[in-house]
Amino acid sequence: MNQTKQNPVKRILGVRGMRGALTAFAGLIVIYIAFGIINPTVFSGQNVMNLLRSMSKYLIIGIGQSYILITGNIDLSIGSVVGMSAMISATLMTHGVTPAVAILITLACCLVIGVINGILVGKFQLPPFIATLGTMFVARGVAYMVNGNRNTDAISSGIGKEAADKFQNFFYYGKTAGVYNTFWIAIVLFIIFFFLLSKTRTGRHIYAVGSNVEAAKLSGVSVVATITKPYLVSAFCSFVVGLILCGQANMGNMEAGNMYEMYAVAAGVIGGISPLGGTGILLGTLAGASVWQTLENGLNMIGVQVSALSLVSSWYSPYFWMWYSEKDSLRKNAPAKRLDLKKPGRSNSL
Repeated sequence: MNQTKQNPVKRILGVRGMRGALTAFAGLIVIYIAFGIINPTVFSGQNVMNLLRSMSKYLIIGIGQSYILITGNIDLSIGSVVGMSAMISATLMTHGVTPAVAILITLACCLVIGVINGILVGKFQLPPFIATLGTMFVARGVAYMVNGNRNTDAISSGIGKEAADKFQNFFYYGKTAGVYNTFWIAIVLFIIFFFLLSKTRTGRHIYAVGSNVEAAKLSGVSVVATITKPYLVSAFCSFVVGLILCGQANMGNMEAGNMYEMYAVAAGVIGGISPLGGTGILLGTLAGASVWQTLENGLNMIGVQVSALSLVSSWYSPYFWMWYSEKDSLRKNAPAKRLDLKKPGRSNSL
């Protein structure tokens, strides 16, 4: 106890995943300053506001993917669920359904995908890559079919301009305290899910399953329920981002959310979330999402094609993945033993 009080820095750095998060934040500062030196407009207030709003989408889906990565699994259906959310909500609103009812119906549909993923991976023990690849095609198929294989009309055509403006302002164009609402939505979700992951029994179980499934079973953890919950979180986050994209475009786009599952993985892995599970904190996801969006924004501001971001990510995302995989390989192969799940440990909380 005395040593902890005397060495607060060591205590913070001792949190599993904190070093990766701090490294990502350091990289974010370097990248942002570098782009700002090349083009000072990067430092402008309006660009910062746009940057925060755009980053928020990656942060939200990154939260969902991070929950799943910590269990040692992955969710490839995130992007398709985003598209399904955008299309279902927009289609309903273009047919005169009020935004509140459309949102609830869309939420239910997205959570069904999360439950299916959790059952396939947790109960039937299908490889998460295969299971979520299947639901990825299912969700994208729903996105295409819900409006007859075409994008929707403007949502204002069904619910009226006033209701449509309120919907768009709440999710995308409106501001609170001078900052876009999209950012505040992301921050609220970040705080909620950070608390659930680091301060609750559910969070401790998620880390336990990701660290060693057999040890978690010996400790009385319900593996099926613990694996299903992160997939529900992922589906919920995808649902929110779908609404944001719907509000941004004032319509539903069948291709909405395309490749978002990869952005979500990048946000988590860059921020120190181990792909083998059991390691990482959502603070790292915040840093990873910020790094990704800063690269995209900076490349655009200095006149480089954003497609160059794909070339950059083609080497650094796999690099982080392999680095964490090698680092955690010994821990994952450790013999199973009972875990102390009575209170949060240094591995997953402050």
